[in-house]
Order: sequence, then structure tokens, then C-alpha cells
Amino acid sequence: MPFFRPRLSFPPAGLVLALSLSGCAAPTSLPLPAPVAPAVFRNASTTAAPGAKVPDAWWQLFQDPVLDDLQARLLAGNEDVRSAVGRLDAARAALGTLRAAEQPALGVTASATRGDAGATSAPQTTLRADLAASWEPDLWGRLRAATDAGAARLQASEADLAALQLAAQAALVQSYVDLRTAEAQQALLARSIEAYQRSLTLTRDRYTGGVVSVADVLQAETQLRTAQVQALEAANARALAEHAIAVLLGAAPGSLALGTSARLPAAPPVPELLPGALLQRRPDVRAAERRVAAAQAQFGAVEAAFFPSFTLSASTGTRASRLGSLFEAPSLVWSLGPALAQKLLDGGARTAASAQARAEAEQAGSAYRKTVLLALQEVEDRLLLARQLQAELQLQAQGLDAARRLLDITQEQYRVGTVSYLNVVTAQTAVLASERNLLDLQARQLGAVNVLLKNVAGRWPAAAP
Repeated sequence: MPFFRPRLSFPPAGLVLALSLSGCAAPTSLPLPAPVAPAVFRNASTTAAPGAKVPDAWWQLFQDPVLDDLQARLLAGNEDVRSAVGRLDAARAALGTLRAAEQPALGVTASATRGDAGATSAPQTTLRADLAASWEPDLWGRLRAATDAGAARLQASEADLAALQLAAQAALVQSYVDLRTAEAQQALLARSIEAYQRSLTLTRDRYTGGVVSVADVLQAETQLRTAQVQALEAANARALAEHAIAVLLGAAPGSLALGTSARLPAAPPVPELLPGALLQRRPDVRAAERRVAAAQAQFGAVEAAFFPSFTLSASTGTRASRLGSLFEAPSLVWSLGPALAQKLLDGGARTAASAQARAEAEQAGSAYRKTVLLALQEVEDRLLLARQLQAELQLQAQGLDAARRLLDITQEQYRVGTVSYLNVVTAQTAVLASERNLLDLQARQLGAVNVLLKNVAGRWPAAAP
């Protein structure tokens, strides 16, 4: 059986020279300085070592079992998280495509054609089978740079998913705080309504006895009706918060029914120290940094387009007029040959692509720096707000104690007839306003701590002794 030696399209020395260039690569990095986070935030008193990664179940700091149960159901049903998972899968598939370009390709084709050879010849059938292989050595690092860019984009998508999960968890905490705050408002107003109803009954009795005028009765009734309207508003706020929680869980707004509790979650104490390095674990900062890496790698891939491309290809095939002889040696056709290609004129397309890639890398660097600066601002703002709210809570609690003492004195004076009912109404209104202000400050403090925990991407380190 004869042997057919493949014919090379250029001397083997050229192949050796081309392969020797495979270790060379074009520059792929750009100088894009990033901002450095402070060692410690200005509103913190000392420094501490940052955590190595984002801790799980950070919401457990609020010490609420119902909230823990809702958080366990969140990520499975939240539609935003599901959408981010889809984008992550697409980025992972795109990276697989880029990695495949670095590997040899092998393909096989088979065909059969029948044609008329002429008036004196019978129609002939030609059978053909071809096996082709090709591989592009990554001489200038273009394929590797493209793969690195895809890997960085995948990591950015992973960070985007983590950021969405963190945002959804924080939104659930806030909606839960809103729900419990509305319930606490309802309980407070229910107690006030009972007190106002007793005052109205007492005033009516005194009016019947001729002790007070009808104006006192009207003032007591106005106060009662106002509190009843406020109670209805609190009930509506509670229902809206429950609907928001249901949607976050991926359920219909009316399908969730949470048990009523007038108790707000415990507010985690804000430590006296928060290291600036905590920002390194924020998913949005990580995503922005990975996009810088992707843009730089993409710039390297574009720059490598200025160098010639080198492809090794080999093919073998058979051609025969009958199936039985298709794989006989005389029917075999072989070819093996490398190809070197270089564009000489492209109308400035490669230069424009390089300028675009450089501009996109600089844009990614600017976006990264802005992300870090905004992260610093968010943490500083929430640290300041949390401390201010704690001071306001202490003052408001003292004001509520004074308002309650004044109400006790005024009610006693009214019973003995030394003051009018208007004084009682004024004192009762002051107590209710103080109680509602205190509850509002507690809710705001919980919200500020929740956002602060989100801004540092989880739990903060324990305070140093």
C-alpha cells in the first residue's frame, strides 16, 4: 500500500522560528491608579483588623427569628437575584468560548454528489470525507489576553450577583423594620385611643353634671377621632410593608401573612471603630476593580492585533466513486501547512480599536475610583447618622419622661377643677407626640445600622479591648 508524504507549504525552519516567538507578548497593562481607602474612618476612634471575607447571616445581629426565616427564603425567590444568576451563567459561557479559541480545532465532513459526466458517460457519484485540524499559536498573547478579559468579566458578574444579594437582604431588613414600626405605632395609638375614650366619657359625665361646657366634650371627641385616623394610617403602612416583603420573596403581595408583633428588632450596637479596609470586601468595589482588569486585558488583546497571526492547519480526506473504496489508501489526500497573515492596510481600523480600548480602560478606572469614593462617603455618612440618632434617642427619652409627668399633674388638676380640659388635651397630645417621635427615632436608628452593615458588606469586627 503506497504511502503519501504530506507536503509542507514552507520550510520547517520557518515553523521553528514562528514557534520561538510564542513566548513574546505585547504589553497589556495601563497605568490606572486607584484610590486608597483610609486606615480608619474619621468617625471611628481606633483601628481594627478587617475580616477576610463577607460573613454570612449578618442580619442575625438584629436577633429576630422571624427575620432570620424570611432571609432564608429570600435568595431562592427574589427575581433580581435570579436575573443576576442568568447574567452570571452567560458570562461563564462566554469565558468557555474564549478558552476554546486557545485549543486546537478538529472537524469532519462527509458528502456525496452525483453528476452527469457527458452524453456518452453514465452519471457518476463522488463520495468525499474530510478531516481537518487547525490551531493558532498565541504568539503575541492576543488569545490569552482575551481569555483574561473574559475571566475578569466573569468575576465582575460574580461580584454583581453578591452585590444584588446584599442589596436584597438589606431591603428585606428595612421592609421588616417598617412593618414592625407600623405595628408598634398601631399598639401605641390603640393605647392612646383607650385613654382618649376614657377622657371623653369622663368629660361627658362632667358636662352632664354641669361642671364643664360642651367645648370640653368637643375637644375630647376631636382628639379621639384624630387618633383613630392615625391608627388607620398605621394599619395601611403595615399592609404596604408586608406587600413589599412578599415581592422581595418572589411571592404575590397578598399571599404573605406575618404574625403581628409590636416589638422592633434589637438595634445592634455600632462599634467605636471601623477600619477603612472593610471596603475591600464590598461586592460593588470588587466588581468595579474586576472591570478595570477586564478593560486592561481587552486593551492588550487589541494591541496584539498589530502583530501577524500564525495558524497551523492539517487536513486529510478521501474521494472515491464508490463507498467500498472510500477509505483505501490511493484515495487519501493529505495536506499540512502553516499560514502567516498580516494586514497591511485596514483604513486605520486597528488604530481606532486600540484608541477605543484605551478609552474604555480609562473609563473603567474612573468608574472604579468613583465607586471607592462613594463607598467611603456612604460609610462615613451612616456612621455619623448612627451616632447622632443615638444621642437623639437619649434626649427624646428624657423628653417623654417629662411629658408623662406633666400629663399626670394636669389630669389631677383637671379632676379637682383647677384647669380646663384644654390643658389635658395639650398634655396628652405632647405625650403621644413624644412617644411617636421616640418610636420613629428607633426605626431610623435600625435603618441606619442596617444600611451601615450593607455598606461594610456584612458584620463589623468586634471592638478591641
